[in-house]
Amino acid sequence: MRGLGTIINTAAVILGSGIGLFLKNGMKQKMQNILMQACGVAVIFIGVSGTLQGMITVQNGKIQTSGTMLLIFSLVIGSFIGQILDIEKWLDSLGEKIKKAARVKEDNQFVEGFVNTSLIICVGAMAIVGSIQDGLNGDPSMLIAKSILDFVIVLVFASTNGLGVMFSALPIFVYQGSITFLTVLIGPFLGNELIQNLSFVGAALIFCVGVNIAFGKKFNVGNMLPAFLIPVAYNLILNFM
Repeated sequence: MRGLGTIINTAAVILGSGIGLFLKNGMKQKMQNILMQACGVAVIFIGVSGTLQGMITVQNGKIQTSGTMLLIFSLVIGSFIGQILDIEKWLDSLGEKIKKAARVKEDNQFVEGFVNTSLIICVGAMAIVGSIQDGLNGDPSMLIAKSILDFVIVLVFASTNGLGVMFSALPIFVYQGSITFLTVLIGPFLGNELIQNLSFVGAALIFCVGVNIAFGKKFNVGNMLPAFLIPVAYNLILNFM
């Protein structure tokens, strides 16, 4: 069944954040801080490994790199576009609207929890590739593996940032579900190179999210999201040359 992976992933986010909310009052602030730092470090290494996997190859016993310029142009041009559009402001506004609809105006961490968690679980190689695999072959295995990781992440985040984390299930359902649906329609026209490029650019953004979690906000990751458009444009240009 195509789309099953997204359904399982969404359910894992709701369940994990629900358990995290249950544990919130029983966790001391120091424990919450160390768990946030631990998750930040884990996300950093997930991002680094995904980026290097897409850029480094071993041929004839020698390490070679590829995609460096594509990564640079994707991040720089994507960030430029995102800054003009001010995507982070839009995300914050969306979080505020959901917060108002949920009637939790007194929750000062709602928007932060919603935005940060949404970026972590939506941006990345597993979300893109897993959704594409689900759409192409009806294979939800990668999204199921991602669901386990997301379950742990949202459990910890909900215990520190509260109810906003649970609402990150909405964008992940729409985001991954849309990728799967589009893949069903245009899947035969997607090449392995484009999928790989999207994956390692997404992994680079995951690294930035991990830094924000572990060390406080250093990158406006929301404004860097248009970086995903550059590999698509690059692939289109190559096809028409």
